[in-house]
Amino acid sequence: MPDQFDVSLEDGDLLGEVELTTNLIIAASETDQHLSDAEIDEILGVEPQRS
Repeated sequence: MPDQFDVSLEDGDLLGEVELTTNLIIAASETDQHLSDAEIDEILGVEPQRS
């Protein structure tokens, strides 16, 4: 009988989200101020909206 808990937990999307969250945590821990929206967008790789 196969072990129901023996599953692969590798998920590319999840790993990407964890990396983004980790980058935010590191950036926040390296400053005494709040990160601006622009700084957060840069860390997350968000492109500015064009009008």
